Amino acid sequence: MALEAPLSRVQRWMQEVVVHPGSIDEALASKAARAEVPPERLGDVVLPSRTLAPAQRVEIYQRMYLLRMEEALGIDYPALARFLGPRGFRDLVRDYVASFPSRSYTLNRLGDHLPAFVLAAGGLRHRGFCHDLARLELAMTEVFDETETPSLSAEAVAAVPAEAWAAARLRPIAAFRLLALRYPANAYVQSIRGRGHRHPRPRRQDGWLAVYRRNYSVRRLELSLPAYRLLSELVAGAPLGPAVAAAARRRPGSGAGPTQLYRWFRAWMAKGLFMGLEGLEPSTNRL
Repeated sequence: MALEAPLSRVQRWMQEVVVHPGSIDEALASKAARAEVPPERLGDVVLPSRTLAPAQRVEIYQRMYLLRMEEALGIDYPALARFLGPRGFRDLVRDYVASFPSRSYTLNRLGDHLPAFVLAAGGLRHRGFCHDLARLELAMTEVFDETETPSLSAEAVAAVPAEAWAAARLRPIAAFRLLALRYPANAYVQSIRGRGHRHPRPRRQDGWLAVYRRNYSVRRLELSLPAYRLLSELVAGAPLGPAVAAAARRRPGSGAGPTQLYRWFRAWMAKGLFMGLEGLEPSTNRL
């Protein structure tokens, strides 16, 4: 008697078999797959071809799954793939998709959990450096896919009275991320993108970075620690005046006085990092 299985059941079975990390026989006999289609009834849902048995036909898709996952994650994490090498990256992908298999019609967000997975993965060399590489590359893909939001125009900024700026709160554009790094991940990303660049060693080296998109291009802006702290406070919603004053107090004698801090602020405005202003008086809140 033929197995009567609705399409949804066959789809669930196919999903379980294709993502199974073992052999095709192990995949067909797995508990989740057996619950949908018993291995002995495989011929009821998959017909043989002229040269291949039903299990062999399904095996083609199962073998291609890991290759496709490796290809997709390699696009989002090219620096991490380069650092680990083909075999190391393939092993990482195999273990990662076993914990976080693709469950969506799109692979755009397949690697969202990879930084956290790298941090907990066993046997990974230079784990901290790999974690920072993954964090940076995830931020770049997130910024690339983020909603387009217009930046504050020069005219809108010029329309704000000077006395109103101290109380102003800035809203960053959607395509913006801030990172505090413990290793030279940004230098490594740069080294694989340009010719003649030497890869930095995976040694401790603190760094701070803003990742943002402008004119359809993802950009990375290196920051000093005082600049990172000030930008972090502004992004968190602190009023400009108190944030600048606090930054100046944190770094007495370092050259990061009000003039330098406001210079950073003007540069960030020019780069289009902010999309709106809040906290202005009703008469000046035209943005």
